[in-house]
Amino acid sequence: QVQVVESGGGPVQAGGSLRLSCAASGYIYRYTMAWFRQAPGKEREGVATIDRTGGTTYADSVKGRFTISRDNAKNTLSLQMNSLKPEDTAMYYCAADNWAYRSLFPGSYNYWGQGTQVTVSS
Repeated sequence: QVQVVESGGGPVQAGGSLRLSCAASGYIYRYTMAWFRQAPGKEREGVATIDRTGGTTYADSVKGRFTISRDNAKNTLSLQMNSLKPEDTAMYYCAADNWAYRSLFPGSYNYWGQGTQVTVSS
């Protein structure tokens, strides 16, 4: 079992950058890690995943702008977000699971953080 805590969210202007971090309480090397987001009135959607081998998957809406990375030695996950758009505004969640294998489906993940808010103004 692993517990995760997100940080790094905040307000930013369109075109700007933010870096989200996720700190885990346990060893993450066994887990697929992922970032999800949920805007008000919308379903939670997958943003990016990274599996145990470092393989990544991105939602089409963030390809070329966001980069997911992991540091197994420090048990941390990051999401570098560049060229932010107002439509990126959402609560961003870190998630982990042993068997998710790069899935962008929220139901594939058992461990979730409380989220960090990202607000992009135009």
